[in-house]
Amino acid sequence: MLNKKSIDDINVKGLRVLVRCDFNVPLKAGVITDENRIVAALPTIKKLINDGGKVILCSHLGKVKNGPNEDESLAPVAKRLSEKLGKEVVFAADDEVVGPNAKAAVAAMKDGDVVLLQNTRFRKEETKNEDNFSKELASLCDVYVNDAFGACHRAHCSTAGITKFVKTNVVGYLMQKEIEFLGNAVNNPVRPFVAILGGAKVADKLNVISNLLEKCDTLIIGGGMAYTFLKAKGYEIGKSLVDDSKIDYCKEMMAKAESLGKKLLLPVDTVMIEDFPNPIDDPSIKTEVFDADKMPADKEGCDIGPKTIELYSDAVKTAKTVVWNGPMGVFENPVLAAGTKAVAAALADTDATTIIGGGDSAAAVNQLGYGSKMSHISTGGGASLEFLEGKELPGVAAANDK
Repeated sequence: MLNKKSIDDINVKGLRVLVRCDFNVPLKAGVITDENRIVAALPTIKKLINDGGKVILCSHLGKVKNGPNEDESLAPVAKRLSEKLGKEVVFAADDEVVGPNAKAAVAAMKDGDVVLLQNTRFRKEETKNEDNFSKELASLCDVYVNDAFGACHRAHCSTAGITKFVKTNVVGYLMQKEIEFLGNAVNNPVRPFVAILGGAKVADKLNVISNLLEKCDTLIIGGGMAYTFLKAKGYEIGKSLVDDSKIDYCKEMMAKAESLGKKLLLPVDTVMIEDFPNPIDDPSIKTEVFDADKMPADKEGCDIGPKTIELYSDAVKTAKTVVWNGPMGVFENPVLAAGTKAVAAALADTDATTIIGGGDSAAAVNQLGYGSKMSHISTGGGASLEFLEGKELPGVAAANDK
C-alpha cells in the first residue's frame, strides 16, 4: 500500500500551507452547477484552518485554451467556498496567479485565514511543468498539500513540480481516501472481486482491461466498447459503435481471461435503435431487444438488454469488492439508461465494498440517488482509470513517504 505522509502527520500552526484542490467544477453563466468537488475538499481545508495554518488554495478550472478569461476564473468558487466555510475566502485575482494581489493577500494572513489563487492554468507553464512557475508557487508557502486526486495523474507545476521546491509535501484527506480505496481494491481486494467496465471506447480502457484481468475474479464489459468484443467473437453488430483496430486486442483479452481462469462477461442481449438519438436525450425513440448473436445489420446497440442486466446483477450479488467505471449504455437518454440504472441499483444493494471510478459512473450514481449507498465514489475519472491500470500517479509519487 502506498505509504504517504498526510496532513495528520504534520503540524501547520502559523505556517503558510498551499493546498492543491480540485475545483474544476462545471459552470453555467458564472453559476456552479455541481459542487461535489468543493464539498469533497472541505474536510482538509477545515482541518488546516482549525490547526491554525494560513491556508492558501489553488486549482485549475477548464482547459484554458486561450489564456486568462473571465469564464474560467475561480471567482465563483471563492464565493461558494466562503459560504460553505462560513468565513471569508480572499480571492487573489491575478492572471499571473502569483502576482501582486496574491503576494499581498498572503503577507496579510493571520492564522486560520484562507486565500484562493486564480486558475493555475492561466499560466501556460502549468501544464508543461516548468520550474519557474513551480518556484513562484513554492515561494508562497512553507508546506504543500496535494488534495486534488482528479488532477494527480498529470505532472503539472501545481500537482508535482512544486514539490521540488518545498520540503514538506503531504496528501490531504481526499487523496488519502482515494489511495486507500482504489489502491486496496486493485492490490489487496477482498474476494470475489468483480470489475465492471463500460463507456464508449475500448481504446481508453485497454490497459485497464489487461491489468484488471490479472487482479479480479470476474470482469464485466458493457457500454459501447462491448460491441468490439462481440464483433471479435464473430457476431454481427449492425451499426453499433466499433473500433476495428482493436478486434485482435479483444480476442487476446478473451484468451487471456480463459488462460487465467477468470470470468469475462459480455452482453447476451442488447437494446437496439434505428438511428442514434438527436438530441441525445430524445425520449421518443423506438427500441427493440435482440440476443447478442442475432443483431440485425441495420440497427445500432445502445444499452444492455434485460437478460444481461440479470446476468450482471447476479455477478455483483456474490462479490465482496466491486469497482465500476463507465456506463452500460447511452445513459443520457432515459430510454437507454435501464442498464446503467440496474447496475447502480445492484451495487447499492450488495454488501460488497463498492468503488465508483469517477466520470460518468459517478454522475449516474449521484443522479439516481445511490451516492450514499456506495463505499467510495472517486473524484477523478482519468486518475482513477490510471490507478486501475497500475500506473504510478505523479501527484501521489511526489508526496513525502512516511
